[in-house]
Amino acid sequence: MSETPQHTRATRAYERPDTRARAEIDLGALRANVRALRARVAPSGARLMAVVKADAYGHGAVPCARAALRAGAAWLGTATPHEALALRAAGIDAPLLCWLWTPGGPFRAAVEADVDIAVSGLWALDEVTAAARAAGRTARVQLKADTGLGRNGCLPGDWPRLVGEALRAQAEGLVRVTGLWSHFACADEPGHPSVGEQLARFHDMLEHAEKAGVTPEVRHMANSPATLTLPESHFDLVRTGVAMYGVSPSPEIGTPADFGLRPVMRLSASVASVKQAPAGLGVSYGHHHVTDAETTLALVPLGYADGVPRHASGRGPVLLGGAVRTVAGRVAMDQFVLDLGGDTVEPGERAVLFGPGDDGEPTAEDWARAAGTIAYEIVTRVGARVPRVLLHEDADGDGDGDGVEDGDGAECGNGREHEDAHGRERE
Repeated sequence: MSETPQHTRATRAYERPDTRARAEIDLGALRANVRALRARVAPSGARLMAVVKADAYGHGAVPCARAALRAGAAWLGTATPHEALALRAAGIDAPLLCWLWTPGGPFRAAVEADVDIAVSGLWALDEVTAAARAAGRTARVQLKADTGLGRNGCLPGDWPRLVGEALRAQAEGLVRVTGLWSHFACADEPGHPSVGEQLARFHDMLEHAEKAGVTPEVRHMANSPATLTLPESHFDLVRTGVAMYGVSPSPEIGTPADFGLRPVMRLSASVASVKQAPAGLGVSYGHHHVTDAETTLALVPLGYADGVPRHASGRGPVLLGGAVRTVAGRVAMDQFVLDLGGDTVEPGERAVLFGPGDDGEPTAEDWARAAGTIAYEIVTRVGARVPRVLLHEDADGDGDGDGVEDGDGAECGNGREHEDAHGRERE
């Protein structure tokens, strides 16, 4: 059976699928994307980290994490400690890196949950070692190098001291340095000079750490665009975020289909109202749209509180009644209007904001262009009022051999069997 049959009914929903709006999450497509990404990095021997920060870019962290592991992801990645600990609370014990920490964060809970903690400076190393003492167990840490992004990470001038202090803590049994890593600034801009500069700097910082005595399980730098276009950056592990959800990191490097990927989310709503309107009627706040003739207006019950970008007012594309329409006037908090011209629809018909594009519906990239932003933001901002409806959650019977035996991944509850494996954001 195919992994991505079209528009089948949900296997499970967080609430009834026939409510005002829903975001269908095709877990079959996600599993297929993970396998396609793994195949892309297979020649380098790298393994795959599934990045599920920000509730899996709006798709649902726990189901997406489980689906990715089932398809062979070897690691999971989150930004915040809360996200990491929520995965552990759900019973997912795959290797897990968490990288965005602040002083006073839940370091002890992370140590006790066997979460790899990213360390970018001495203050964080001090907090980790204190947490390890309190917990009575060795903390797993990954040292992050700032090779030119200018955000988190340790700058080259401070790197020798951080490495030295981490090795001293390791000698005391307080930490185990499990990884060395960095992050690109411009990997989604082909040919940008910073890409090669950062890669060279990372090699230098790796060499220093390893000569000093660090023996990392994993070294990693590649985010989604680098995974797709820069094999020399794959090292032991690649961190795939937006690509795993079937969204291209940048139109300049290619469409999802160019890389064998399929969008996972389909956002739609049930038309709430349909009415005939006269010419000259102002529509929505500010009357930025005025009907130029007698027409049909359809009300779609989604607004910026649900993640529909207000910046797409007057431009956002929506499939309704067999044609792509444009948002008429301003997007409001809970709703927007479509001017159907001479067409008509019935209340309850589905208006599709974006999806894979199979039925002519817009894509997340279309909405990104309309709002002057990136497709990452379009899928991630879909709000909690929109229920996620999981499609193809159960891979049994797929006939593709995918499952807990697939590659080097496993479903939740796989223990730490990958812990010592030596295959050594935008994500």
